[in-house]
Amino acid sequence: MESTGSLYAWEFEKEGRALKVAPSGPLTFNEPGPMLQAAVDGLGVAYVLEHEAAPHVETGRLVRILDDWCPPFAGFFLYYPSRKQVSPVLAALVKRLRAQ
Repeated sequence: MESTGSLYAWEFEKEGRALKVAPSGPLTFNEPGPMLQAAVDGLGVAYVLEHEAAPHVETGRLVRILDDWCPPFAGFFLYYPSRKQVSPVLAALVKRLRAQ
């Protein structure tokens, strides 16, 4: 996938109104772990999937904000080239993921 060089816009939705916010600030992350640790350390807000932040929320290290603006998560998607020539390993992975 080709990169545009810009940061991912944070996506929010409330009562059918969609809003995208371009984050700005001195910190940029491409992994949720360090992003969450920065939020725990009080360095800013983390825009991550709910299940990634859940352990920190459950222990009180982080709090949820903007709940009414968080769109529902439709789930993960897996894209692969063709159903005609799926390797046994990929077929096993797809089967396992569908079962969960």
